[in-house]
Amino acid sequence: MGNFTVGQTWGALRKAWKAYKIAKAQSDSSKMKEYATRIRTLQGELGTAQASFPDLGIS
Repeated sequence: MGNFTVGQTWGALRKAWKAYKIAKAQSDSSKMKEYATRIRTLQGELGTAQASFPDLGIS
């Protein structure tokens, strides 16, 4: 998990979801893809189920 604690990784995941929702509200597809990728990476590091984003072609 790099040099981050589990708590820091969860915090980063929370922030990535918030940023994704803001980008979605603004219809900014490039930012949505960036955050969707980050969300899935963080979820992989935490060993949790990975979200899919079918509207972005990410699943």
